Amino acid sequence: MTGILLLAHGSREGDTEKTMRQITDYVRQGLVGALVEEAYLQFRDKNLEKGLKSLIEKGATDIKVIPYFLFEGVHIKEDIPAELREFTASHPNVKITMGKTLGADRRLADIIIDRAKNAV
Repeated sequence: MTGILLLAHGSREGDTEKTMRQITDYVRQGLVGALVEEAYLQFRDKNLEKGLKSLIEKGATDIKVIPYFLFEGVHIKEDIPAELREFTASHPNVKITMGKTLGADRRLADIIIDRAKNAV
């Protein structure tokens, strides 16, 4: 079964989890039948390892980690891949791949345009 793990950077600010849960719910609605969870790289209890384990416990054997990041910095290029390699070494029966960051996407520009038009 396919699992999708949305991975955000994380923040000490608690409201970030509320926002991330909302995004996760939207993704669940769009990917009917897939297991979808969220996790955080830093500052929150539900880290990458816990997110992966949660999906595995629910039956996921093919997990796609989707970074909820804008840019491809050191976390994307080094930190997350290293954690995934370590996790995969102890879970050889689970396929884990990492998707791309949000990056330069016209749909994000449309959101910014909308926010700019509605700024007070």
